[in-house]
Amino acid sequence: MTFDFDDPKYYDAKAVEKELERVTELCDGCRRCYRLCTPFDFMLDDCVDKNDGDISKITSADYRKIVDLCWQCKLCFNHCPYTPPHKWNIDFPRLMLRAKAARAKHEGITLQDRALGDVDLVGTIGSATAPLSNWANSFPPHRAVMEKVLGIEKSRRLPTFHRRTFASWMSARGTNPAHPRTSVTLFYSCSVNYNEPQVGRDVVSVLERNGCAVKCPEQVCCGMPFLDGGDIEGARKNARKNVESLKAAAARGEKIVVPQPTCSYVLKNEYPLLVPGDDAKRVAAATMDVFEYLASRKAEGTLDTDFPGKAPGRVSYQMPCHLRAQNMGFKTRDVLQTVPGTTVSVVEKCTAMDGTWGMKKEYFPISMQFAKKAADAMAAAAPEVSCTDCSLSALQIEEASGKKPVHPIALLREAYGIPEEH
Repeated sequence: MTFDFDDPKYYDAKAVEKELERVTELCDGCRRCYRLCTPFDFMLDDCVDKNDGDISKITSADYRKIVDLCWQCKLCFNHCPYTPPHKWNIDFPRLMLRAKAARAKHEGITLQDRALGDVDLVGTIGSATAPLSNWANSFPPHRAVMEKVLGIEKSRRLPTFHRRTFASWMSARGTNPAHPRTSVTLFYSCSVNYNEPQVGRDVVSVLERNGCAVKCPEQVCCGMPFLDGGDIEGARKNARKNVESLKAAAARGEKIVVPQPTCSYVLKNEYPLLVPGDDAKRVAAATMDVFEYLASRKAEGTLDTDFPGKAPGRVSYQMPCHLRAQNMGFKTRDVLQTVPGTTVSVVEKCTAMDGTWGMKKEYFPISMQFAKKAADAMAAAAPEVSCTDCSLSALQIEEASGKKPVHPIALLREAYGIPEEH
């Protein structure tokens, strides 16, 4: 299997289907991912078993559906015993992306994927027109038109836009640590910038409390929404911009701290492929999830453990799939439990959102089945507060339960006794 976006074979439809056949046959022999998620269930139940194990009877339409059912949680990669460098070289999530990229190359990118992929354009318009944009996104006739034209489920709760983005707030505020001992670069993410600016402000407050001068160079969306739609060039364009902006920080030895798991995953794992060369590799090596960074400070004894504020108490924590896919352990839990009187129950259940996939009308019911299981598991812990690192997982859980989990960085800010900045 090739991961080279510049190799014409990467986009060859026949080569892609041949690879799908190879992987399907190997997955049938293993079945470790059976019941893990919908693509594997459809592959094994409806494609393999219904054809009595005859892989040759699986149609192109069947493979197309397998690809479309994948929402890029990445967890199958962790489950699979045959990932690179194993000779069988299975990377199921990247194969799904390759299949979408090949389809986009030959059939064009759909209007739906173009609209959902260009997050910065949508975010810029949505924020500039807020609160009107938020009213429109809750207005049933407008939502009916969005569903008909763009295929965005009309009952889907959508992110809220803020007139003052995080980037504009940070630009006006500047860096202001009380006792700077080190510098970090913040890759704040598009969801934080346009939809959850308070998360960004909380990150800055907590990092500054720990002696960090926080820098925010110019940046754009990490590019994952483009990848979801098979738009490799759109993803590469964004990746090149971000690598160019972040490479100086990486060269200085600064950590690139990220509060959204999907973005940290992409910078670490996809950028070296999207932008070949040493700069992207250095950016990837410097990237850390915000709680991964705070946990490293705890391990070296430099984390501020004076918590005069409100302890979170009993916390139900949904660990996002894109954190689990990074194989870093339970850093958020470990840091939160540094606060005296805090216990954290970890819920390792996928919410099946993936940014764009769960927005689509055709997949909304499936996404909500998974979201409800996650929400129910969180509620079963009888928490005083619920949290998740992923803003879109929070949206999913709110959709399923009516209660929106907070970002865990807000709990840490409160434990430090730091008031919200506005």
